[in-house]
Amino acid sequence: MAGALGPALESLLRLPGRQQQVKMGPLTVAPMGFGTWAWGNQLLWNYEPSMDAELQQVFDLAVESGVNLFDTADSYGTGTLNGRSELLLGRFIRDFQGSESKKNRIAIATKFAAYPWRLTPGQIVKACKGSLGRLQLDQLGIGQLHWSAANYAPFQERALWDGLVAVYQEGLVKAVGVSNYGPKQLTRVHSYLEKKGVPLSAVQIQFSLISYGPDQKEVKAICDDLGIKLIAYSPLGLGMLTGKYSASNVPSGPRGALFKQILPGLENLQSVLASIAKRRNKSVSQVAINWCICKGAVPIPGVKSLSQARDNLGALNWRLSAQEVARLEEAAATAPRGMIQNIFQTS
Repeated sequence: MAGALGPALESLLRLPGRQQQVKMGPLTVAPMGFGTWAWGNQLLWNYEPSMDAELQQVFDLAVESGVNLFDTADSYGTGTLNGRSELLLGRFIRDFQGSESKKNRIAIATKFAAYPWRLTPGQIVKACKGSLGRLQLDQLGIGQLHWSAANYAPFQERALWDGLVAVYQEGLVKAVGVSNYGPKQLTRVHSYLEKKGVPLSAVQIQFSLISYGPDQKEVKAICDDLGIKLIAYSPLGLGMLTGKYSASNVPSGPRGALFKQILPGLENLQSVLASIAKRRNKSVSQVAINWCICKGAVPIPGVKSLSQARDNLGALNWRLSAQEVARLEEAAATAPRGMIQNIFQTS
C-alpha cells in the first residue's frame, strides 16, 4: 500500500505549492502561468524558428514543474508567422513526454482579436474554431476577447460578447474571459454575460509594479467582488523589472525607445527590488513576479529560453512579507511615470 502511494505523493510534492493552487472559474491553475507573445514575434522579441527546440524544452520544464496555464492569442506571430504561437503550443502538447496526468492539467487560454471585420457572433465562433485547429484541441481552457471595441467601434461590442456566449454554450471553451477591459466596461460585460448564464472567469490586464494605477486597482477590486480571477500580463514591464536594464543600458529595437522614457525614473524601485532580492536570495524578476502573486493575480511572464523559464519558476513557493510588498509599492509610487498602457485598454 505504501509503495503504491509513494509515486503519487511524490508527484503531488513536485507541484509548485499545491496548497497555493488557485481557481479560475472551472479551472484549477498554478499561481503563475507562462505567456507566449514572443513565440512567433520577430518585431519585438526577435523570434526565429531555430528557437523552437528550446521552446519545447521550456514548455516541458514548465509542465513538469506544475505550471499548467499557457496564454496565447490568434494574432500572435508577425507577418507570415501569424498564429505561430498557437501552432507551437499545440505541437508542444502533443510532443510532451511527461505523465498523462500532467498533460491533462494543461489549460490553454487564447484570445480572439476584435478585428474590425469580426462583426457577428459567428465570426468569433469561427475564430475560436481556428484556434482549436491550430492547437489541435477539442476544447480551450479559456476563450478570451483580446480587447474591447468600445474605444473605436462601440456598435461592435455586443456581437463580440454574444460570440463569447456562443463559444461557451457550444462547449468550445471551458471558460470565458476578457482582456484590456477597464473597470466600467468590465462591469458591463460581466452583467451582460451573467444575464445570458455565462460566468466570466478571467480578466487579463497589464498589471505590475509599474502598471498599478487607479484603474488596475479598481479592476482588481471588481474581480475580487465578483469572483473573477485577474491575469497579470507584462508582470515584468516588458523587461524593465528584471534588473537587466538601466537608463544607460536599454534593449535594441522598439522597446528601447520606451525604456528610455521610463527607466530613468525607476532608480528607487530598482534599488528596493535589488535589496529585497539580495536578502531573499532571489532574482529581481522573481521578486517582481511574486509581488503580483501576493496581490492575488496570476502573472503570465513571457519566456523565450530555458534560463528565463528557470528564473521565472523561482517566483513560486514563497511569498513576500506584507512589509516588503508595502516597500515595493511605496518605491514604485515615486516614479514620475509608469508603463504606457495598451492603446485598446478601455475605461
